[in-house]
Amino acid sequence: MIAEQTLTEQYLRVRTHSEAICRGLETEDYVVQPIVDSSPPKWHLGHTTWFWETFILVPNLPGYRIFHDDFSFVFNSYYESVGKRVLRTDRGNLSRPTVAAIYAYRAYVDEQMGRFLDTSDISSELLALIQLGLNHEQQHQELLITDIKYILGHNPLFPAIEIPLHVHEHIAGRENIRINEGVYPIGYAGTGFCFDNELNPHNVYLNDTLLAGNLVTNGDYMAFIDAGGYRQFRHWLSDGWAWVKANQIQAPLYWHQIDGQWWHYTFDGLQPVAADEPVCHISHYEADAYARWRGQRLPTEFEWEAAASQCNWGQRWEWTNSAYLPYPGFITAEGAVGEYNGKFMSGQMVLRGASVATPDGHSRLTYRNFFQPDKRWQFTGIRLAMSV
Repeated sequence: MIAEQTLTEQYLRVRTHSEAICRGLETEDYVVQPIVDSSPPKWHLGHTTWFWETFILVPNLPGYRIFHDDFSFVFNSYYESVGKRVLRTDRGNLSRPTVAAIYAYRAYVDEQMGRFLDTSDISSELLALIQLGLNHEQQHQELLITDIKYILGHNPLFPAIEIPLHVHEHIAGRENIRINEGVYPIGYAGTGFCFDNELNPHNVYLNDTLLAGNLVTNGDYMAFIDAGGYRQFRHWLSDGWAWVKANQIQAPLYWHQIDGQWWHYTFDGLQPVAADEPVCHISHYEADAYARWRGQRLPTEFEWEAAASQCNWGQRWEWTNSAYLPYPGFITAEGAVGEYNGKFMSGQMVLRGASVATPDGHSRLTYRNFFQPDKRWQFTGIRLAMSV
């Protein structure tokens, strides 16, 4: 977050950006849920508002009146400790509450939050929860962008839409970055905000390794496709090969071959695939298969963190070869906050970095993103590694 801003200004800045992302949507776009992994845009707008009402206003603002009795049931995501909720698969069936009602809900909660932040003494514990709420909404801003792209990218008209994106280019890329054998500090050791899964700082021993300074490009990946990469089982993990066959995967998500040329859906509509841009919307299975085809591998998340200060990162979330597991000494917090990350530490792979959909001020070297290995609707890409 921007240090010079007051807490109220930080809050309003984040909340305004969520609505800016949705500015180009038609009313019908707000309701669509093509797959269980994505949520309707109006649900994201309601859920992030529910977070502020449930965790900040209800317990801390005397006399606060909730906006609607049913909204906790509609907009709770996965917090078992808070109560019952609409099944994730059914979010697209919610024609009510209307889009207008959700924007009215946001306006009501924002007014109450502004009054609360301007007039209340904020304890250190409450400040930490507010910072979590700001970062939680920023996470949903990225999900908003990726879910909107999935919705419109599966519309046969391939409509264009103006979406605010941000390129986090931290350093000019180089050919290779060498990690020398030794012990490296891993995890967040600063004094600002971090998620609990970035704790605790600890040391990790790494062998001599080379990481590519730049990401795999579309042109690089086309060579894999042309060489029959999706037809040759020997490049694939067993689960990955089963996934390819079951879903008839032949190219990255949003790619379409038309008259012998590759096109892909972008927010500018259907466009030719640019060979020099980093490949995007790749599953962990595809990233791993490509690396094997090249005779290399994906980096571990620890190798990535040790080398990231020398890498050009921030355009794509980068798959690592690390399972999403707790760091040494990880402690699950009490209450609903403890449900935020820890209970998902099974069956998922870590991604590092950021993407063009990541909000400004929401990336750092220790950030641990995570998804199941078949997921590719996020802005995911590939960085190669090689043991030496």
